[in-house]
Amino acid sequence: MSVREQYQQKLTSAANAIAHIRNGDNIVIPTAVAEPPDLLTALSEQRRNFSDVKVSQILTVRKYGYLDPETVDNVRHIAYFFGAATRPGGKAGWIDYFPSYFSEMPSLFANDQLRSDVVFSLASPMDEHGYFSLGLAADYTMAAIAKARTIVLEVNPNVPFAYGNCHIHISQVTALIESNEAVLEVGLPKIGPVQEAIGKYVADMIPDGSTLQIGYGGIPDAVVMQLIHKRDLGIHTEMIGDGIMTLVESGAVTNRKKNYLPGKMIATFALGSKKLYQFIHRNPMVEMHPVDFTNDPYLAGKNDNLMAINATMQIDFFGQCGSESLGHSPYSGTGGQSDFVRAANRSRGGKAFIVLPSTAKDDTISRIVPTLTPGTHVSTSKNDINYVVTEHGVAQLRGKSVRQRTMELISIAHPAFRAELTEQAKRMNIL
Repeated sequence: MSVREQYQQKLTSAANAIAHIRNGDNIVIPTAVAEPPDLLTALSEQRRNFSDVKVSQILTVRKYGYLDPETVDNVRHIAYFFGAATRPGGKAGWIDYFPSYFSEMPSLFANDQLRSDVVFSLASPMDEHGYFSLGLAADYTMAAIAKARTIVLEVNPNVPFAYGNCHIHISQVTALIESNEAVLEVGLPKIGPVQEAIGKYVADMIPDGSTLQIGYGGIPDAVVMQLIHKRDLGIHTEMIGDGIMTLVESGAVTNRKKNYLPGKMIATFALGSKKLYQFIHRNPMVEMHPVDFTNDPYLAGKNDNLMAINATMQIDFFGQCGSESLGHSPYSGTGGQSDFVRAANRSRGGKAFIVLPSTAKDDTISRIVPTLTPGTHVSTSKNDINYVVTEHGVAQLRGKSVRQRTMELISIAHPAFRAELTEQAKRMNIL
């Protein structure tokens, strides 16, 4: 049977595709905009027909009907990372949370520590050889596919056919549906004077020829905007967004000086505009790979001069970063921050930057604190921390004692809080 005949045989409707789900199944969904909206809408409409079904995903970007506290015994969401759609359920306790390094998730599926019964994913149209591309997110989905009983694709012509290890053959597919709505676009965060000031400090410390990992957020994007005059930058990251595309268009990114995978931009998921998704399509410079490849600290650290730029919400005198919760209340998730901090620390000439505004709530709360708020999840440990940057300067903590770290951090805190922080450090017998 030809690949086209197999395609036609497996083509069905979203409502019929849901019939492949069994009670007790765990459905794995890829990151963010790679989620299949028609399939998840159909699941939402039929959710009361099921019992003990779980939907697992690292970042949900739409508020689907199954995200419903009244039907959690039918279909329950398990978050690997919280976003706006799932954060309220996480705080209320009817959405469960699974903590993990992003880089290790594929191995958890391979070792059956995470279950994959069914995979739902957006996919590009099939090529002449019978392959679809998961060009928006290879992440943990490729590992989940290797274990799944049932694989259902939502084929959409707006999904890029990307290169890299992100392809699935028609022979592996259980069923497929077709859709043609535009892939969800996610705009750049707001950049203000504080973000610009932090971005300039970081940009000034990034030499030409560096390889970049850039997280999501206003400050990382502010860094990007100040790198357009650099030369021969490379990309090895988990997320590719519009900021990185801007650096390519400006000529700042060439990937020529990368000593690991030269000439290639490496990422595991995409989040941005229609223009970004078109940029990825059959672009030989861009490769999408599973997250155990992109985020492995050993592999990413093979890049000399790896610059990792990630944001946090709070940091204490020891250098512990609370990047994913406000006290015990969940806000986001571990993601790849820890992966790339460790990768940059391994890299020859590498620098791991943790960036944050010095205050919150209109300068009424210091984000630099003696100890993290009780219950806060530690994302980057005191043993891994390196550079910390606020709008007031740069603190370099790696290789420093707690006393030295405290003095460095107080020097980049908001001036209104420095005296108070100094007194607290004295009461803790640090200073």
